[in-house]
Amino acid sequence: MHHHSPTRGGPPHPARSAASERPPHPALSALATLLALPALQSALAPRARRAAAKARSTRFRLERAAAGRDSGREPLLPPPAHLSLRDSRTLNLALAAPEPDPRSAELLITRGHRRFRVPLAVERDTDGGPLLTATVTLHDALDTARTPRTPAPAPLLGDGVWRLTVVTADEGGRVRRRGLTLEAPTAAGAPQGPTTPHAPSPRTGTLMRVVRCRGGRAAVQVTRSPARAELVRFVPRGDGITVHGRVVAGPSQRPVRATRAVRALTALPARAVRRRDGVVVPLELHWEGAAFRCVLPLGAMAGAGPGQWVWDFRVGELPLGRRLTDVRDLPSAFPTPFRLVALPDGRLVRAHPHLTASGAFAVTCLDITKETS
Repeated sequence: MHHHSPTRGGPPHPARSAASERPPHPALSALATLLALPALQSALAPRARRAAAKARSTRFRLERAAAGRDSGREPLLPPPAHLSLRDSRTLNLALAAPEPDPRSAELLITRGHRRFRVPLAVERDTDGGPLLTATVTLHDALDTARTPRTPAPAPLLGDGVWRLTVVTADEGGRVRRRGLTLEAPTAAGAPQGPTTPHAPSPRTGTLMRVVRCRGGRAAVQVTRSPARAELVRFVPRGDGITVHGRVVAGPSQRPVRATRAVRALTALPARAVRRRDGVVVPLELHWEGAAFRCVLPLGAMAGAGPGQWVWDFRVGELPLGRRLTDVRDLPSAFPTPFRLVALPDGRLVRAHPHLTASGAFAVTCLDITKETS
């Protein structure tokens, strides 16, 4: 008698085949169909973004509390003469040396078990006392365009709160580790200028800024940007308007294969959405990596109904706009006039591409063919 053991290439087991071919439960099928509806996805997207933002804000608040609570046995150093972080890249520090003649000094940037050491130079202040200074470039961990072989001391920071600690050693070999005090903002606050104190990275959208933790300790908070459709520029011409943009913190910045990232980007449907009534006109995007360009369909937009209308634009569920900037008043900083556009079919459209106060890119258009004929 021959005994045949089941092999991987043999016929499937009858019970297993029946289970694999069993149709899904009707309720699950209905739920999957409902969740796949674009209208429901559009309605759920803002709620999901708000929930994610709230969870992230709570996490940062807890991290700042933990960073301020774990200040060590040494008291915090007095507020430095200068501490700034510009453009989410360059950290500048200058503080009076806590000891008259330090043998060595360095700045520790730490989060959990990760740490980066930045040497502090000893200079002389205007009063002749020792001054510890440093200027260091902070690298975003999400920045895939950075130099691969970054020098070892260069801090590579990910999302979270990073503590700042000054480490000094005197001639006797005694090593002391102390945090930096950051003064609380005044009630009146600093006078507002044309730009904000902090600006996100234009490449990744990540925001790095100096924050005050519990107890007054200074730290660097790194906030990863949500996915955005960022307007790079728009080019108005006599025969149309071409828009250039890119997706920031989208599929191309995630650790997936390049082909999958490009496929995910090009699958994003783009559309112009008319305000007040939600009329939609599809957009045809041309992709190059995470960058895209398109010619606005002014004919379809102006012909969607009589009168003058304002249109917003979306790439997938991402509103198109200029938000990775430190400019406070975008409409005043980037004023744009109305344009007359002659369409290929002979119609004449008056269009006004512009940025709103919130940073959204919008176009006001009106068919004026009859008025000019």
